[in-house]
Amino acid sequence: MAERIPSRDGVIAAAQAIAAILPPTPLLPVEVGGVRAWVKADNLQPIGAFKIRGAWWRLSSMSAEERAGGVVAVSSGNHAQGVAWAAKRLGIRATIVMPHDAPQVKLDNTRALGAEVVLYQRPQEDRDAVAAKLIAENGGTLVHAFGDPWVIEGQGSAAIEIAAQLGRAPSRIVACCGGGGLAAGLALGAPDSAIHPVEPVGWDMVGQALAAGELVHAAPDAPKTICDALQPNVTKPLNLGLLMGRAEPGVTVTDDEVRAAQRFAFNTLRLVVEPGGAAALAAALAGKVPVDEDTVIMLTGGNADPAAYAATIAG
Repeated sequence: MAERIPSRDGVIAAAQAIAAILPPTPLLPVEVGGVRAWVKADNLQPIGAFKIRGAWWRLSSMSAEERAGGVVAVSSGNHAQGVAWAAKRLGIRATIVMPHDAPQVKLDNTRALGAEVVLYQRPQEDRDAVAAKLIAENGGTLVHAFGDPWVIEGQGSAAIEIAAQLGRAPSRIVACCGGGGLAAGLALGAPDSAIHPVEPVGWDMVGQALAAGELVHAAPDAPKTICDALQPNVTKPLNLGLLMGRAEPGVTVTDDEVRAAQRFAFNTLRLVVEPGGAAALAAALAGKVPVDEDTVIMLTGGNADPAAYAATIAG
């Protein structure tokens, strides 16, 4: 069967399905470098992250037979919670493959939503291989965190909300980027807007792939990053295909820049944002992406580890 290709029509349908169960997250004014821009506060979703969008569109689009077989997902935490939330609401069995070093708050929240969590050792084990083995043994549908067509469309629903709230298409959307599911969805949902993917230093697998025109894997000695949500080893051909010739060149941010963005969000916006969810804001504050009055910056997650977050804010 031919692979389903995400489309703008799919993004619009996803936005309608999501609007039926979730209110739009706020679009808030923010001053960056003396310029008034906007932030999209998807850290305020019920699971604390934008991932609920793609998870709901994927699971609600499944057939009765697929739902009966359950779902398997791989995630460091936010996609896990999105899938678990959607599965619980739809009565679907969910198994989530998560890294052993995922933040405890994300592990706890995923289990609290009723999903079974299977841990793997990062970076020694391949999480996709672990998931494939579970499906081979027990059945189920894989719900990939960023390479699933429905997930990509669901993430793009944020662009539909933004345009409605702003009253026009944004000039650009600055997006935190892991595997490229959000960036690809936004590219479909906001065809007239520049899309800027932002990744942690050493983990810019989307940015490097865009520059090279082919998939690029993370180096074995890739540096540590506090952005646990933004560490895929490689993007997918589907995502790269949607972003090639469409997305702006990727930019990277350091841990210090991310922490500064977390403090800015706390002090200026009164918002709790986890490291991976603050990457786009970090790039804007550091002057690494252009900002104008029609710029929208995605705040993608608020599931911060309490102790680490307290240390960052105190710093």
